Amino acid sequence: MSAPTIRYADAGVDRGRAEQAKQRIARLARRTFTRGVLAEIGSFGALYALERGRWRQPVLVTSVDGVGTKLKVAAQAGAHEVVGADIVHHCVNDIAVQGAAPLFFLDYIASSRLEPGVLEQVFTGMTRACRALGVALIGGETAEMPGLYAAGDYDLVGFILGAVERRKILDGRRVRPGDRLLGLASTGLHTNGYSLARKLLFEVASLSLESRVADLEGTVGEELLQPHWCYYPLMKPLLDKEWLSAAAHITGGGLTENLPRVLPAGCGAEIRMGRWPVPPFFRLLERLGRLPPDEMLRTFNMGIGMVLVVSPRHLAKVEKHLRQRRAAFWEIGEVVRGLRAVRYRGSWA
Repeated sequence: MSAPTIRYADAGVDRGRAEQAKQRIARLARRTFTRGVLAEIGSFGALYALERGRWRQPVLVTSVDGVGTKLKVAAQAGAHEVVGADIVHHCVNDIAVQGAAPLFFLDYIASSRLEPGVLEQVFTGMTRACRALGVALIGGETAEMPGLYAAGDYDLVGFILGAVERRKILDGRRVRPGDRLLGLASTGLHTNGYSLARKLLFEVASLSLESRVADLEGTVGEELLQPHWCYYPLMKPLLDKEWLSAAAHITGGGLTENLPRVLPAGCGAEIRMGRWPVPPFFRLLERLGRLPPDEMLRTFNMGIGMVLVVSPRHLAKVEKHLRQRRAAFWEIGEVVRGLRAVRYRGSWA
């Protein structure tokens, strides 16, 4: 008696279902195509042409990042569109701080079993964000890997490529002692600190996504699924006019670790606590974990998602622009002489 035939599907990889999902993704991605896109979704490599006449000395700027364990919350809530948009916004913010305009985006999504409905939600959020920002989603990888991921889990990674004129690169060279630090409001945790937040909320406090807590406007789930804000549309006019000395995207590591990344040698940052209101959700996490200030400031953004470093001669113009756009911002400190590090003054209590 001959042994039974073992096919790929028997190992947990359903090529038919994967192909169905990829066709849905391709339809969504085509809606983001810009003039620079030269190849259809499905080519071995994506092709993109820089617009002639737009750049004189273009420098390409890239970044790659993930959404982290916010994915666990999205899966638990069945709300996958938000993380699709989050990964685009996170990556665009990362290159905006170097002055770059985003051009195209690539994704990587992997799971033990590809679920077309989940993928469609993720890519709906992703393509909606790309279209709003004028970014082309031109390719990526969708992988089904049974045994590597737990059932229901998936991983999501994004890659962005942008361009900036060489003379307009923000790399810290313009920063001087006396430059002001303007903090732009975040919309919550964004995509960082979720492993600690989930432990505190669900294990320590035994809360659920549907729980309501005093001082919070929404449920715990609604707070955790607040979108990662994209600051590029707000920053673009400031970048075009060269009114920024530098900018820092406040992600993992918080203000403590991200702000020094854009400072030159011999310059530090002095931040005055109490200059901005710490949102109630961060206060809740602080209480649940009895977390000291340094731990909070290294783990969470504490209500500041982006810091703009602005020379005093441009300060009034930048603040006027932000007010006209109805952006929530605060002057939270200044650049000082010293070690490339953040020093905190006062407290937020």
